[in-house]
Amino acid sequence: MSVAHKFTFDLDLAGTPPPSRALPEDEVERLVADARAQGYEQGLAAGRSTVEAQASTALAAAAEALAERAAQLVRTIETYEQRHLAQSVDLAASVGRTLAAHLIARQPQAELAALIAECLASLENPPHLVIRCHPDLCDAMKSITEERMKITGFSGRLVVLGDPEIGLGDGRIEWADGGLVRDINAISSEINTRISAYLAARGAHEGE
Repeated sequence: MSVAHKFTFDLDLAGTPPPSRALPEDEVERLVADARAQGYEQGLAAGRSTVEAQASTALAAAAEALAERAAQLVRTIETYEQRHLAQSVDLAASVGRTLAAHLIARQPQAELAALIAECLASLENPPHLVIRCHPDLCDAMKSITEERMKITGFSGRLVVLGDPEIGLGDGRIEWADGGLVRDINAISSEINTRISAYLAARGAHEGE
């Protein structure tokens, strides 16, 4: 016959971990809210950093584009200034030529007479003086020169020759060891050469 033994609950419960405690619902909500807030702050900081980087890049690109545009405007202004200067100089030269042509037409002997007066004042009494001019001016130039000879004391021989190839208002004055020439076409060509050189030098200076 079997013997009944009494259950004494002699199990060692010292090493058994205590049952886990369930967190209150409000604490769980707080932890979740904290995690969300931390994630939001981290996302916001990352977004701000990205936006700042993009803004910095965009600003640098805009500054570079603005600088290039400014340089283009400066080059355009310089081009217009150079063109305006060339047009202004050309207009002034054209006006000067027109005025000179009118003056020559009104007083064709004036410039040549001034040249003769200058020669007679500086020459040391050469043996002869030859004046070549347009045939229409021969008589007038002879009379003007003779009057100047009386004033300066020139005693050499005077020869006035008409040359149809010499323009009205132009002429040549020759003496034994020299001479002078007045040629409106040569003067105009020299003016054009100097204007071109001036504009070229101005353009090169502005380019630098």
